[in-house]
Formats: sequence, C-alpha cells, structure tokens
Amino acid sequence: MIYSEVASKYAALEAISGRNEMTVILAELLKATPTSELASLVYMTQGKLRPDYEGVELGLAEKMALRAISSASGLSGDKVRAAYIKHGDLGTTAEDLLRNRSQGTLFSEGLTLGRVYETLLRVARLGGAGSVEAKLRELASLLNDATPLEAKYIMRTVTGELRLGVADYTVLDAAATAFLGGKEARAEVERAYNVHPDLGFVVESAAARGAKGVKAIALQVGVPIRPMLAERLSSAAEVVKKMGDKAVTAEYKLDGERLQIHRDGDDVKLFSRRLEVITSHYPDAADLVRERVSAKRAILEAEVVAINEDTGEYLPFQELMHRRRKHGVEKAMADYPVALNFFDILLSGRSDLTGLPYVDRRKRLEQAVEQTDRTRLVPAKTTSDPAEIEGFMEEAIENGCEGLVVKDPSSTYRAGAREFVWIKLKREYRSELTDTIDLVVIGGFHGRGRRAGTYGTYLLAAYDGEKSAFTSVAKVGTGFSDEALARFPVLLKPFESHVKPPGVESGMVPDVWFRPHAVIEVIAAELTLSPIHTAAMGRIRPGAGISLRFPKFTGKVRDDKRAEDATTVEEIVAMYNRQTKKIG
Repeated sequence: MIYSEVASKYAALEAISGRNEMTVILAELLKATPTSELASLVYMTQGKLRPDYEGVELGLAEKMALRAISSASGLSGDKVRAAYIKHGDLGTTAEDLLRNRSQGTLFSEGLTLGRVYETLLRVARLGGAGSVEAKLRELASLLNDATPLEAKYIMRTVTGELRLGVADYTVLDAAATAFLGGKEARAEVERAYNVHPDLGFVVESAAARGAKGVKAIALQVGVPIRPMLAERLSSAAEVVKKMGDKAVTAEYKLDGERLQIHRDGDDVKLFSRRLEVITSHYPDAADLVRERVSAKRAILEAEVVAINEDTGEYLPFQELMHRRRKHGVEKAMADYPVALNFFDILLSGRSDLTGLPYVDRRKRLEQAVEQTDRTRLVPAKTTSDPAEIEGFMEEAIENGCEGLVVKDPSSTYRAGAREFVWIKLKREYRSELTDTIDLVVIGGFHGRGRRAGTYGTYLLAAYDGEKSAFTSVAKVGTGFSDEALARFPVLLKPFESHVKPPGVESGMVPDVWFRPHAVIEVIAAELTLSPIHTAAMGRIRPGAGISLRFPKFTGKVRDDKRAEDATTVEEIVAMYNRQTKKIG
C-alpha cells in the first residue's frame, strides 16, 4: 500500500464531520489495503501502533519532533520553532516547511504503509543508551522520503494528534460495510471487538474470513475483555422497579480498583478497567490468584482493595494508589497490603461462561475461589425488598464501601455493554467531616498479624445526654503508633468488663467491653448512616444511626475530658445536617 494513498484519505476524512460520509471514505480505504497490512492501517488510524493492552507507546517528545523536521527540511531549529508557533500543529508545520525544501531531497524513495508503520514501531521500542539519536535518525529518514502531505500525517501520528475524528465504532461500521455486506453486520463486529479489543485483528479477520471469521472470535486468556458496565439510579425502590419488581442481588461496591484477571497455569496477568497491564503494581495479588484460585485457566473479575493487615479492614482508595508505582514495589507491598474481592468469572478451563445467568456464574465463582482474609467473594444479598437493599447499602458504607452494585440474577455478561441489568446505587447524600471529634472507648477487638496478643481495633461511642447513654459510632484501627498499641491495653485494663456495661448501647459486640472512661480524638473522611451503630438511631432515617467512614486515631488521648464531656450525639447530628450535601 502506497502511503500517499493513506495520507490523501486522511485529508478527506479531516475535511468532513458527518459519520456516514466518514464511514464511506474509511470503507474505501480498508478495501484498497492488502489484508496483510490492514491491522497496521487500523492501528495508525486509531492513533496508535498496537492495541492498548500491549502498552506500546510512541512517546515522542515535542523537542525531538522539531529536531526531526529541522533535519529533513534543512532549516535551523529556530526557524522550525517559529513555524510551529505560527501553525500550532507539528503536522501542519512539517507540511509547510517540507514543501519548500530543495528538489534534490525530494522523493528519494516512495513511502509505503508498511515502511511507515514498521519504522514508527521501531521508534516506539527503542530504549537505553543512544536511543534518542537512534529515534531521531529513524524519523528523519521517513521525513526525507515523505511528500509534504505524508509528512503532515506522519508527524501527527508520532505525536498522538491525528485529528481525524475517527472513533473505534466508525472503524467497525466501515469494516462491516467493506467486508461483511453492510452495517447490518455491525452488531457481530462490535461483539467481536468487545471480547477481543484489538481493532486491527478484528478488521483483518473480517477481511480474510468474512462473517465466519468474525463469529469465530471468542474470549482468549491473555486478551482483556471490554468490561460490562452499570447504569445509575438513586434509590433502591427505583432499582427494584426497573428490574421488574423481582428479587435482585446487591453486591458491595468497594472503594478499590477493578481488575480483570487472566490466568493460564502460573502465568497471571492483571488488567485495569482501561485494559492496561498492571500486574507489576500488584505482584502479591497475582500470587494470591496462583495460591487461592482452583481454576488453572480462567478469566475472573475482582476489586483489589488496600487493607489494614492487622485488622482486615478496608482502607480508602487513596491508600491503594500508593501501589501505582514503577519503583519501590516491594516496600509498597509491605506498607499497603491488598485483598482481592472477586465478583465474576467469565471463563473457566475452555468454557465461556459469559452466556450463563449471573446467579450461575456466582456459583461457579464460589467453587473457584478459596475464601481467606485476602481472597474473598464480594458480599452479596438477594432480596426484592427496597428497605433491605437500603439497609445493606448502609452496611456496605459502614464497611468502607462506596455503595452497591445491584444485579439482575438472570442477566448474562455483556462485554462492553452498559445496561440496566447492573445498576450502581450510591447513597443520595454524603457529609464531609473536616473537624476532629472526641469519642469514648467502649470495646476492643483482638488483633492479628503484628497486633496479635493485643487489641487491633477499638469500639467508640458518643454521649447521648437525653438518654444518659454511650451510643456506638465507629470502630477504629488506624492511626495507632507502636507505642500507642502497647500503651492502650495498660490504659484500659482497669475498665475491662466481661459484660456490656450499663448505659452502653451498641449493635456491635466487641471481644472485650470497657466501662466508659477513656476519651480519644479521631478524624474521619465523612459522617454516614449505619444500620449497625446506634448513635442518633432513627434521627435521620428509620433503622439507621450515624457513624464515621474511615476513622483514624489522631494520636491524642484526651486525659483532660471525662467520658460525659466527649462529643455528644446532638453535636454529631448537627454536624451531619450542617455538612450534608447532594452528590452531583
């Protein structure tokens, strides 16, 4: 394929905006391209060199691009930069400057699509000592042999600014038109792309083997699937009504990162929601898959969440983001351990499970995953009662989650689809806590890991003056220094009780009760409703109290305060009402 033909079609695409017209032009270009070069053409038309999940990036800096134009045009760097400032686009700059170069340098060798693609791929893969100059030579060699129009689109390709306005779905329309008889075949092409999101591969398959080739495209371990997505509604009653007033399954919506896990024996790859390979960020998660997933060949979905290893509690998403690093991964693994929370299985062995109802996939998932402190199924509840769903959502938020994802038990897995068979349900209101509060220690839970032999978390209460009672409001396990962990059992020993002390109200039962005495200072991400904690029970919503999301001990023990001087329930209600705001 002569690259000038590609460049002329790119120019035609750039000149129009109507999708139908673009589809016609693109279909003509696809039909004119040899099958062996179709994948290369499609990638370049997408503004890339390989599918996203392979992580191949051209990454050419502006400075190097300007140097390449200078070398090919024979003009000084200052003149090239001045032209760039004038045009505001490297492609147009190259087109303008190369139009005026001496005739002796023109058309020394005509460019082919294959040469342009292979050269750019080499540039992308060059690294190490001397790679900058090597990249410059490769790019300058293309520009030396390029016409001004070709140079325009070569430079736009290498800088990721192709500006054609061609979306992936336009390419799918064009492929259906060019090779499968028309847009009627678009649904099948789109299905193939959703389960194998390599657009070059899909178009090449359509050209080489027609409809049979496209229909044969299936799930493949190592190739990520475009994830199924959820719609949004604002209440449990709306969700149940939307799904036909039948029993639905609500799952915790965790505050972590969604992973698509591909396993083939000991080879485990982790993909992000954007289909990027992120195994290097979570090597410990890959180990958990090898150790705790019985299926030796599988595709699963899970939420990876940072946890407090000593308490098992979920931590905020911001803590998990410390794992997104190229260096110091081992230290990050130690400082921010993670748990895998599985919620779907799409392939097991040679069996594609996406066509099974959700309820059956959940059963297969239960069989495939050994549940431990670090590998677990996302908690789920099946009911048709909106009140039960609301209560389950409050429980989820109490446990550090964002809300729920409610699923139709009979729904299949539709890769790439966003439909009302999965519905996100988040609380309608949130309140942000910006001040510290003082709470009373009323209970302790035995620790594990480094906290084995002492208390790992403490149950805290606010004082309700109307009832003369201490009502539970949070469980806190973070923010404790080693010194505090050693000091607290000694501090609290005189107040231990084998039964719940009089005047204490809690829906949560600790391992050890403490008579209300010690007051500590905490901070939290926000105030939220809870079906478990009893502070202000029923004051905001029937059956719900107020609790703290992601509470943290500040390090201060308020020896200057009696238990009755701690933050009161009235204060907490006022803080909730004052700071509550509608989520946008």
